[in-house]
Amino acid sequence: MTAPASKPGPASEPGMVVVVVGPSGAGKDTLMAIAAGHFAGREEVHFVRRIITRESDAGGEDHRSVADHEFEAMAADGAFAVSWEAHGLKYGVPAKVREHLARGELVVVNGSRSVLERFHSAFERIKVVNVTARPEVLAARLEARGRETREDILQRLARGALAVRGEFDVVNIDNSGALDDAGRAMVDALELALKHARGGD
Repeated sequence: MTAPASKPGPASEPGMVVVVVGPSGAGKDTLMAIAAGHFAGREEVHFVRRIITRESDAGGEDHRSVADHEFEAMAADGAFAVSWEAHGLKYGVPAKVREHLARGELVVVNGSRSVLERFHSAFERIKVVNVTARPEVLAARLEARGRETREDILQRLARGALAVRGEFDVVNIDNSGALDDAGRAMVDALELALKHARGGD
């Protein structure tokens, strides 16, 4: 069963949602972890813990693991602000993030380029941070994981675009080089988004 599309949120949410997207190997999880460390203790910035139908010890981001039937029941009960399916897994953003938005806070969520329209429909104010890297860098990182051959990786990268399509407010971060540089760019992007969420220029 396909997870339902997002429902529009109230027009009175003064906060802002930052959706972090990017291809496999770009390092968005790493950059989000760096940013989370930077903003630790600042209640006006909230990093979302997603609900995923994936084992909790599968690696990658810290998430709440649920079975398929649990996810479907939660979706039916309106537990998600946004939900979607990808690569055989279901992903959900808890509806409770609206409490943070109602207080004018910044909500940062790990998203997907393929469902940005759902975020746009669900939330009044969103910004997209697109984490990318040069194709040869992505290929080397993905090859190191040992799940695909280099030839398969290069063919897949050649088919996919790294840019965000659609009318979104996008910040692009190239994570091909020094991690410190990309981490600083991520923090700067979130600081600016927080300023805008609070009515700054």
